[in-house]
Amino acid sequence: MRHILGISAYYHDSAAALLSEGKIVAAAQEERFSRKKNDERFPRHATAFCLKRAGLQEADLDAVVFYDKPIVKFTRLLESYLAVAPGGWTTFPRVLPSWLGEKLNLRGTIRYEMPDLRADAPVLFTEHHQAHAASAFFPSPFEESAILTVDGVGEWATTTLGIGRGNELEILQELRFPHSLGLLYSAFTAYCGFRINSGEYKLMGLAPYGEPKYVEAIHENLIDLKEDGSLRLNLDYFHFLRGMRMTNSKFDALLGGPRRLPETAMEQRYMDVARSIQVVTEEVILRLARHTRKLTGLSRLCMAGGVALNCVANGKILREKIFEDIWIQPAAGDAGGALGAALAVWHMREEAPQPRTVQFPDSMQGAFLGPEFSDAEIEAVLRSHNAVYRKLDSSELIDEVADLLAQGNIVGWVQGRMEFGPRALGHRSILGDPRSAKMQSLLNLKVKFRESFRPFAPAVLLDRAAEYFELDSASPYMLMVAPIHPNQRLELPPPATGLERLKQLRSTIPAVTHVDDSARVQTVSAGQNPHFHAILKRFDERTGCPVLINTSFNVRGEPVVCSPDDAYRCFCNTEMDNLAIGSFLLERSAQPHEGVKHSFHPVPD
Repeated sequence: MRHILGISAYYHDSAAALLSEGKIVAAAQEERFSRKKNDERFPRHATAFCLKRAGLQEADLDAVVFYDKPIVKFTRLLESYLAVAPGGWTTFPRVLPSWLGEKLNLRGTIRYEMPDLRADAPVLFTEHHQAHAASAFFPSPFEESAILTVDGVGEWATTTLGIGRGNELEILQELRFPHSLGLLYSAFTAYCGFRINSGEYKLMGLAPYGEPKYVEAIHENLIDLKEDGSLRLNLDYFHFLRGMRMTNSKFDALLGGPRRLPETAMEQRYMDVARSIQVVTEEVILRLARHTRKLTGLSRLCMAGGVALNCVANGKILREKIFEDIWIQPAAGDAGGALGAALAVWHMREEAPQPRTVQFPDSMQGAFLGPEFSDAEIEAVLRSHNAVYRKLDSSELIDEVADLLAQGNIVGWVQGRMEFGPRALGHRSILGDPRSAKMQSLLNLKVKFRESFRPFAPAVLLDRAAEYFELDSASPYMLMVAPIHPNQRLELPPPATGLERLKQLRSTIPAVTHVDDSARVQTVSAGQNPHFHAILKRFDERTGCPVLINTSFNVRGEPVVCSPDDAYRCFCNTEMDNLAIGSFLLERSAQPHEGVKHSFHPVPD
């Protein structure tokens, strides 16, 4: 086998990833092309991109691999409905048709969607958590490591502990549905008025505004947590086995009232609930990490699964020195399962397992695995919009953008290949000056059109990170939260509660300092991210500050921009000041805005 395509689809955030001779050539989420956030449909556009990037046709593929075993998952659904019958009668008729159609006969569905796939090219399936484990270990810089995967649920597994050595994976222990840390966190996400499978990061961001008042109630009523991190949910408080809601009235009563309706005011009680479940989640993750270290005896850890995107918990594992080193798959959720499925088949297929060559810092190429566009392609789009722009050479562009940022401008930054995974890492980003006390609220309200409490992440030069953050390792994928360095903190402000804490200046970089004096840090090196490193370096030379705000180039309800057209439309429909795309620099006030509409239909997120 030379060319293997991995696919994730039909449950959440579908994606495709392509290996050629074992090398990761391309990977992308379907939402970036379809402009439907968290698109779960078959990844037609993502697949087409991956093949085009590799210069291949469908007929050139030697195998297609799906990241799940649908028949096993369907068995779990049937058994779960039968266990609570007739309790699930309202939802079962809604779920059954899609399973009896394209999901259960997924091999046929894939061949239908890919009509030129050769008859002798097999359609294969991995287990869900096997795909997560493979996505975590095989691209990592470790010859061997412990592996921890945690999410809502795959087929049956919700958490797995294992070992990776060379080109082999071994799952040692697992926790099974319905007992799931991911489902527990999602239940609280829904209770606080956010969408499950997309709003969990909002819950994490909301947590520091509250107090952990419900931790004891969670331990005494909702979960039975063991020393090894395994847990059992008290299903009397949950409704996901019986209906479309995650929780029930008993859950509401325990937390002092009904769940928050989306888009309504954020009361202090919900902030306290968010803080409480975040504290419990961190406790579970730390217990799992300690048990994994004890079970495997290994000093390095790889992580994947949706819960591995809880960067606050990740930072706790790092600071507690449970492991000497940690590597987390940047596309840790379901999208990354497409990559993991392809890697698992390449390295572990019984007929011809392929050896693994460890690369440093990893083999993910900075997660820059999506499309890129030439200056000619970009200019054609700009002309189609009658855009006003200037073309600059690379050094001139970096100089001017650094000056604009130092003057307080907000700049859209689109360069090179699009990121794979949920984080913008300096190729599809919106940049700002972190020293500005007003920048956090300005970006949230005038550019991103999102909730005022949402924090922004800092990107920092790797060799200067220790001056600004209590972080002693690289964090290139923005998956670690670290405290602001004491030397950068200001005198403690007067006590405040709730969203009033937003107004307090806490550090020399207030726009990226959360209300608990922490930040979700991205470290940037010249080797892994040269163009973004150059803009940070130049901004540092201008201001003495090696840090920039880096947030994803999108607005609320929209996927991160992919194409020049996406970027220009988003730019014109926000209050961004400038757009740097390829070699071109644009000023928003100079653009002919009439007729420039968004290319997507936003939905509440």
